[in-house]
Amino acid sequence: MTHQPSRRSFLKTSAVTAAAITTSGSLDALRAAMPVHQGGGKLKIGVVGIGGRGSGAAVQAVRAHKDNVLYAIGEAFVDRLEKGLEGITEALTEAKLQDQLQVPPERRFVGIDAIDQVLASGVDVVVLASPPAFRPLQIEHAVAKGVHVFAEKPIATDAAGVRRVMAACELARKKGVSIVSGLCYRYHDGRRAIVQRLQEGAIGEILAMQGNYLTGELWSFDRQPQWTDLEWQLRNWLYYPWLSGDLIAEQHIHTLDVMAWIKRDIYPIAATSLGGRQKRTDAKFGTVFDHFSTIYEWEDGTRGFSHCRQQDGCARDVNEYIFGSEGRANVFLHQITGKNEWKYAGKNRDMYQNEHDEMFAALHAGKRIDNGDYMCKSTLMAIMGRMAAYTGQRVTWQEALASKEVLVPEPLRWEDAPPAAQVAIPGLTKFI
Repeated sequence: MTHQPSRRSFLKTSAVTAAAITTSGSLDALRAAMPVHQGGGKLKIGVVGIGGRGSGAAVQAVRAHKDNVLYAIGEAFVDRLEKGLEGITEALTEAKLQDQLQVPPERRFVGIDAIDQVLASGVDVVVLASPPAFRPLQIEHAVAKGVHVFAEKPIATDAAGVRRVMAACELARKKGVSIVSGLCYRYHDGRRAIVQRLQEGAIGEILAMQGNYLTGELWSFDRQPQWTDLEWQLRNWLYYPWLSGDLIAEQHIHTLDVMAWIKRDIYPIAATSLGGRQKRTDAKFGTVFDHFSTIYEWEDGTRGFSHCRQQDGCARDVNEYIFGSEGRANVFLHQITGKNEWKYAGKNRDMYQNEHDEMFAALHAGKRIDNGDYMCKSTLMAIMGRMAAYTGQRVTWQEALASKEVLVPEPLRWEDAPPAAQVAIPGLTKFI
């Protein structure tokens, strides 16, 4: 594949070659690789997926340290690569960091398999911000190559993908490869402060948690005549569970992660959920739901009530409310009421920038950050809720983790049709 093909050529030739690289010889060779950067000197950064989040992450990664260099980029579509690079260039020029942008045409890769070309270019760190469906394969390849990883959330759209990332994270620990998660609330100063107090018992025993992500509708792109079904879905990936995991995983995961974090990363044992499509019923919205309401059960009796919705014209609320035996907490406001009144009065740095500042400070010092455990388990927590809503059944943690459902086809070629899917019907859709 050429470095900057026409759309026609890359639609014909690009492919994910997972089967080829998982032959025992080549994979063993990749696994033998140690991290390509172990402190000191410049860090060469690659970014895969340079839409809005990926472009922002690219700029934040460069801003994090004077010795960071944006070295290679990969994107599925030519037009998105050009637009993303234009935005990155503008932002870095405005910040007077244009010398740290070093992405010549030969290191601009287009195709579903762009991850492998970015990794082969010699990067030290890769930022993964393409649709979540591709995250398991991308994380596997990066860790095998010895490249440090920043992975946006969620890290998979099915339990099979979660299991793959868990295995990759275990390999990363053995090899000393850093894994940093895009679950950005964990890098928010105010949230860190209030979660620490809650873990220390500021409201006594935690009895219940309410987590809301009630927001409006998101973007979509009108279909163009030249697009295949696969390209149509990739460009509108939010609306297909195989690509996004549905809104409970793609967006509401932030809320669920905070709930698990407050519980000291002890995860729920089961979930019961309801959900459906009330407003976003047009075919352009694929097969995802537009609301979920889920009850998570912890072994100690704590209940977590989570609600997410993407509907315009409705009340909005993005927050976590925690109820304890000696008080209550409003996490967004960083405030505790009750026996131990408290309100955070410190500074809140930009949590997105903070993720990268901490990651690259560690890497330049030859140290390692490992967010792998919670990024995998919070993804599974979201998928468990989706499974419960889609099927109408109570789904346990062990059932979710062992699920045989595989949503993402491999290898995936441009000429392939996307996976067949229909809107889930609780009570009829079966747990797999």
